Amino acid sequence: MTPEQLSAVIVDVLTTLSDQGAITLPDGVPASVTVERPRQKGHGDYATNVALQLAKKAQMNPRAFAELVRERLGAVEGVADVEIAGPGFLNISVSAGAQGAVAAQVVESGDEYGRTSTLSGERINVEFISANPTGPLHLGHTRWAVVGDAVARVLDAAGAEVTREFYINDRGNQMNLFGASVEAAALGRPTPENGYHGGYIADLAREVVAADPGIVDLPEGERHTAFREAAYALQLRQQQDQLERFETRFDVWFSERSLHDSDDVAAGLEKLRGQGHLFDADGALWMRTTDFDDDKDRVLIKSDGSLTYFASDTAYYVDKRQRGFDRCIYLLGADHHGYVNRLRAMAACAGDDPDHHIEVLIGQMVKIMKDGQELKLSKRAGTLVTLEELVDLIGVDALRYTLARYPADSPLTLDAAEMTKQSSDNPVFYVQYAHARISSILRNAADLGFAGPGSVPEDFDPALLSHEKEGELLRALAEFPRVVASAAELREPHRVARYLEDTAGVYHRFYDNCRVLPMGDEEPNDLHRARLVLVAATRTVLANGLRLLGVSAPERM
Repeated sequence: MTPEQLSAVIVDVLTTLSDQGAITLPDGVPASVTVERPRQKGHGDYATNVALQLAKKAQMNPRAFAELVRERLGAVEGVADVEIAGPGFLNISVSAGAQGAVAAQVVESGDEYGRTSTLSGERINVEFISANPTGPLHLGHTRWAVVGDAVARVLDAAGAEVTREFYINDRGNQMNLFGASVEAAALGRPTPENGYHGGYIADLAREVVAADPGIVDLPEGERHTAFREAAYALQLRQQQDQLERFETRFDVWFSERSLHDSDDVAAGLEKLRGQGHLFDADGALWMRTTDFDDDKDRVLIKSDGSLTYFASDTAYYVDKRQRGFDRCIYLLGADHHGYVNRLRAMAACAGDDPDHHIEVLIGQMVKIMKDGQELKLSKRAGTLVTLEELVDLIGVDALRYTLARYPADSPLTLDAAEMTKQSSDNPVFYVQYAHARISSILRNAADLGFAGPGSVPEDFDPALLSHEKEGELLRALAEFPRVVASAAELREPHRVARYLEDTAGVYHRFYDNCRVLPMGDEEPNDLHRARLVLVAATRTVLANGLRLLGVSAPERM
């Protein structure tokens, strides 16, 4: 019996009490109640404070309210015992059969176990990384590649319709400087002032000329444009290839240029003008964001007629909303903290609710140490180590898992040696090893003639899973859907990682105390079969959780 199932049972009990007139709830029976695992042993399998929450509304003493619930709940099949504690808490013990049935439920659900409908019906756009296409992705982008992707994965698992979007800043002076830098490298000229440096610029220049040798002979203006566009295409493709290798994929690569080429910027500003929050002053067009707690009003069109970055940002947000997204989530670095209020104000100026339609997550910096020194220099970029180099040094799984297991708003200092160490001290190794160890057990079980791990034998008896360590593991597995839903609602995928580590620990303790396979000439029995279902269920949960973090679940290590 999972917490969700027990919550539904308690709601049914409350509904019966209400229908019989035993309790009166002016607001009606709630759709769900909170059911949690108690912190102390001996307090049952689950606990609920429903009596404390509803007694005042029912104008009853909490313990008297709890007694009504206890009496009827204790008669429900699968509930072994209900005790009242303190002012009205209910501690609930479920039967071994009801608890053991969770293992069969997990195995039968397979890849779907852990998915919920918590956010069903919501269309959410998650925009992250959004780097300029003027250089390789680096460590700063790496954290967002992990966290943004994991946020999108848990939102999807909670039932939302999710679009992962990369906003390509492919317009403006930085693009011209980028093109001029590649052009100068190809022609053997000095890098232009404020231009781009690093070995990758020379690499791009060679690739551009190799693909089109005649490009160097074009007239100056035409040549500059050709170099810019060719280098842009190559750099963008490299970013996409690096992210693909890093298990981070986007549904939409949105070009800033497209906003201007399609006149969407003008259309977006016209929509805002209709909301009454634009005004003209000093020959410029402004948005009165101070109406919504911004520290100052923002310029959209300068007095010389040029558009500001904020104008593009505004048009881009309006475009997202017009594409039907209910919520637009932005993942930004620590240096963009000042953007939070202005983006919220911009959404309000567009007529939206900034508490619902827009959400800005701010992430902190990451440092990675190697041999006691911070990794800063890159062979290709000259500064800031690149994503490609980090993957080569640390590996996809270790890098993704380590960055995913911490709250995004906490600064990190990580050690490359610790991240790659193959020991139980390394969290990713610890979780992956649990999955691999289970896979080995299931292979051995198949050799002994047991049913495959993806099915539940007809003679499976969940009541046999009555050992204390089996109960702990079953309760841990039952928590997984709630953990996923919480990670989605709070935008905190690190909750999944920490859950996996805890569950791997519970599994290891179970395995140390409960023999799964027969030994020597011992005949396979029903307890072996029941425990194999529990083991297979654990493997399913570990694999599903790792998938939410974009980390592999190896069968051999």
